[in-house]
Amino acid sequence: MASKKTVAAPAGAPKIDIGISEKDRRKIADGLSRFLADSYTLYLKTHNFHWNVTGPMFNSLHAMFMAQYTEQWTALDEIAERIRALGFNAPGSYAQFIKLASIKEEPGVPDAPEWQEMVRQLVAGNEAVCRTARKVLDIADDADDNPTEDLLTQRLQIHEKYAWMLRSLLQ
Repeated sequence: MASKKTVAAPAGAPKIDIGISEKDRRKIADGLSRFLADSYTLYLKTHNFHWNVTGPMFNSLHAMFMAQYTEQWTALDEIAERIRALGFNAPGSYAQFIKLASIKEEPGVPDAPEWQEMVRQLVAGNEAVCRTARKVLDIADDADDNPTEDLLTQRLQIHEKYAWMLRSLLQ
């Protein structure tokens, strides 16, 4: 979760007054911290699979995974910066991400799964990110936090599309 302590403003800096109470900002930041952890874990898993995919689908999946992890990497910064804009520190360590994420890490080589299992896991991971986003979206909606709602809506569109495209490979 976001750091329990609100980021201290330097002497003379005004308190955060963006029209959302500190209590609501904390709830949103905590939810975004879980969303960031899921997003980071999915990014790492996608990158791992990009490196370790083998088999007849190698070329297609290698390129697809690269496009997805590259896009996900950029999104991580947007999520973390939203947490900061709300006045809290973003989680940034593997230990924090492991505690907060609903997605489990994949061990990697020499235990890399076959390409079909990689695709199944990425479908499940993208869907997990969507479920987390929807939970945080409800919190942001209750607090009338339009920027967070917008960010999460954009991420939902992307992750739902990724899940669909990946699932299509298995049909």
